[in-house]
Amino acid sequence: MKVAGLISGTSVDGVDVAICDIDDREIQLIAHDTVPYPREVRAAILAASNAYTHTATIARLNFLVGELFAEALIATAAKHRIPMQSIQLIGSHGQTLFHEAEPVEFCGRQISSTMQIGEGSIITLRTSIATFTDFRTADMAAGGKGAPLVPFLDYRLFRSETIGRVALNIGGISNITVIPARATPADVTAFDTGPGNMIMDALAPPFDRDGRQARAGRINHELLERLLRDEYYHRPPPKTAGREQYGEEFLKCGIDITTAAELTVQTIAIGIERHKGIDEVIVSGGGAHNGYLMERLRAVLPQTVVTSAERGVDIDAKEAVLFALLAYESYHSRPCNIPSATGARYAVPLGKLY
Repeated sequence: MKVAGLISGTSVDGVDVAICDIDDREIQLIAHDTVPYPREVRAAILAASNAYTHTATIARLNFLVGELFAEALIATAAKHRIPMQSIQLIGSHGQTLFHEAEPVEFCGRQISSTMQIGEGSIITLRTSIATFTDFRTADMAAGGKGAPLVPFLDYRLFRSETIGRVALNIGGISNITVIPARATPADVTAFDTGPGNMIMDALAPPFDRDGRQARAGRINHELLERLLRDEYYHRPPPKTAGREQYGEEFLKCGIDITTAAELTVQTIAIGIERHKGIDEVIVSGGGAHNGYLMERLRAVLPQTVVTSAERGVDIDAKEAVLFALLAYESYHSRPCNIPSATGARYAVPLGKLY
């Protein structure tokens, strides 16, 4: 079955598109591309993310992002000469505006919530392809945190009878999937370790190419030690992080880009060190392109550190491939969250079908 996966992550760079052939045994990536957001759209999304905003802004962005996601898929298919009519299904994560995994008191009730925009009916009608969206809400309704969802793909791609592995994705936020040797799905642990590129991108927009600015600076060890005392990093999973922790308010601590890079590295190391029997760390996401960040990871982590490309998985495509796979599984009415990773009480199919 030919399935397209669409996502824009916490870095709000643009729309990642993956077109895959998927069956019950194999996932084959046929085409991948990233279509950048127009500058004013990125600014509008960032201004509305985890912030006080107007309902009109949210509604307009929801429809606009739906249009941009559909256009990104159509452009990618045309670029790679893939007929649109050959694509049978779309899985669209959308763009997260707000994610609050821990319940808070609201109107007399304890409520956790999430919001991803990118109107599914727009995508379906512009492409004439059935579309799954809104993947996180069913997991939250089942008592989970709605994240991380990537362990479902990581387990399928990287499980080994002999090697314990951690799949590390460094996007705006860093997250890990711990897959012990001979693991069953119930043995998988996954969580957000803390910041990925988000703080560095804010300090050196749009990003610090190859870590050049971070490499040229010096670590503020006093500030780093204070930041590492945050209880989040030492709390057991399941747990999730996002722009609410590492947005504009966080930057007021006075952090510089070199210290931000080291905070990313050290919090990843804290997340991994509690897990024994891990031989290999497989890195994907935008952070895998940052030479300085990869050097620091290899210096700090005792495990072998490789990129997902070295294990046959495109560094930039993995999350888009995930949502193609989740759409495929939910289309077949099969559960596709991993409760040991999200904290859900049970496994459920994910997404809403348009």
